[in-house]
Amino acid sequence: MFFAKPDIYPACGLYNLKHSIVIIVITILLILSVKITKIKNKEDITKIIKILTIIVWILEIIKIIFNFIIGNINNVNTYVPLYYCSILLYAGILSGFAKEKLKKIGDVFLATGGLFAGIAFLISPGTSLGIYPLFHFISFQSLFYHAVMIYLGLIIVKYDYVTVKLKDIKYYSLLVFIICLFAYIININFNGNLMFINNGFGLFIILEKIFGNLYCIIMIIGQMTIPFFIGLIINKIIKSLKN
Repeated sequence: MFFAKPDIYPACGLYNLKHSIVIIVITILLILSVKITKIKNKEDITKIIKILTIIVWILEIIKIIFNFIIGNINNVNTYVPLYYCSILLYAGILSGFAKEKLKKIGDVFLATGGLFAGIAFLISPGTSLGIYPLFHFISFQSLFYHAVMIYLGLIIVKYDYVTVKLKDIKYYSLLVFIICLFAYIININFNGNLMFINNGFGLFIILEKIFGNLYCIIMIIGQMTIPFFIGLIINKIIKSLKN
């Protein structure tokens, strides 16, 4: 079951008992993880970011290989890491291994958009639990991956690894725009829908119907701004609770 093709076993499903248990368990694990994490200085957080970035990259590569093996090589949507949540892979490298402005780009994303995306996916993990059973590699990889997004965002905010200000949207937006640009190029050449910018998916179908030909531009601008502002609000809430 752990590496079975889709449709072999019933999917875990969303908003049911299994999904509820997953949310509760991951929430408890995240609370415990943040609580037992001992941070003496910012270098400790940098080390954590480096280690977790390497781990999520390894799991991502295994996911790509899995999709090749089951015959998805012609479906770029299943394995090319150019979705919004995939930005963790690149932000983690920038935050953990780069310096100065490049590092700032990674830090800001992890503290805002990454934190928001992790929480949003945990609430609605349609691309994993909606397709695969709970005890499947893709489900495990997705849940672990997004739990890492939340965990890194929490410790970054809790320990003031970076203080995000409204003007820092320029760092966040630049990174998201670059990912959207690469996604768009691959989409038009390989019939993909990476970053969900070419066609609606899930709730985004509503936006596609509303904006029509402007959907692509609206989605790019929306992803370059809205998650940052929501992440900034989450930052302020966490800081208020800490104080």
